[in-house]
Amino acid sequence: MRYLITGRNGQLAAAFIKRFGSRSREFMAPEESRFDITDPAGVREVVGSYRPGVIINCAAYNLVDRAESERERAFRVNAEGPRLLAEEARKQGAILVHFGSDYVFDGRKENGLYQEEDATNPLGEYGRSKLAGEQAVRDTLGDRSLVFRLSWVFGEGRQNFIVKLLEWSRTQEFLRIACDEFSVPTWTETVVDVVLESLAQGVSGLYHLTNSGYCSRYEWAKVILRQQGIAKFIRPVSTDVFRLPAARPKFSAMSNGTIAGRLNTDIPAWEDAIVRFFEQGNT
Repeated sequence: MRYLITGRNGQLAAAFIKRFGSRSREFMAPEESRFDITDPAGVREVVGSYRPGVIINCAAYNLVDRAESERERAFRVNAEGPRLLAEEARKQGAILVHFGSDYVFDGRKENGLYQEEDATNPLGEYGRSKLAGEQAVRDTLGDRSLVFRLSWVFGEGRQNFIVKLLEWSRTQEFLRIACDEFSVPTWTETVVDVVLESLAQGVSGLYHLTNSGYCSRYEWAKVILRQQGIAKFIRPVSTDVFRLPAARPKFSAMSNGTIAGRLNTDIPAWEDAIVRFFEQGNT
């Protein structure tokens, strides 16, 4: 089986590349300058020449606030790009693994974690672009697609909350972290584990893929600093004090119960994932 990975420079792609390399799996992860998923001719050339059995789309526009003023670019990367990949996957008879976001929800659910069948209602352009992308993939490929909605992803790399928090702890006298925004921290290694097992079992469809449990940003920050032995005062505040350009769902925690049940597996709690993340030497 040949795997084609997009978005090589991101932390999620890096986790797949590392895993495939350690297991001697046949894969290609072109530099993003050579493989722009928004370029129809480029997508046709790369997919057509490599002829993968599975395409894993890790490319994404993740600048939530900037998406409000760069709507066209957000939709080009998060919606049009996945559609192009799905069309080429269909021609090649390949499976496309695509990643969505918890920001497709508005955060107003009050009776539990979000399930796959819950109504979507994105609050901002980023969430709208991610919803359009997952819909394009499913409409184009149907049972040849595997779509996972993720949340608060962290892994090896510089673009995640853990890295930002540790940088703030070194440069600021005290920290202000939102206590009214809830979701699920999700380790890239957990994502890789579940994706590969899903492919091995021939699973298709739309699923929520997170570590287990949920927390606020404030609670997450306390666990991170405690694991690193950093004594820094954290003031819990409302997200409103930051006056961010993009509206965010206050509660977007998703249940991983459907995919866990389908695979007959237990997905580790987010706290355990944080511990293992640091045990592997990540900071």
